Amino acid sequence: MDDAELEDIQRMARERRISASEWVRQTLFEIRPGKPAKSPEEKLTAIRQAASHSFPTADIEQMLAEIEQGYRA
Repeated sequence: MDDAELEDIQRMARERRISASEWVRQTLFEIRPGKPAKSPEEKLTAIRQAASHSFPTADIEQMLAEIEQGYRA
């Protein structure tokens, strides 16, 4: 693992307020086949985290029109 990768892992761990080793454990658990489904609390946490972001977007009608235009192209 190069320094940039390690720095990325450490940054992501800091954002979640956990250690880098705990971040690695959780990430490895997430990609494991046959893992149990997420609990309702985990799902709500993910939704709340996603909703806290503010990304630029267009009006829904404009987005749908652009998608439809793309299908026709």
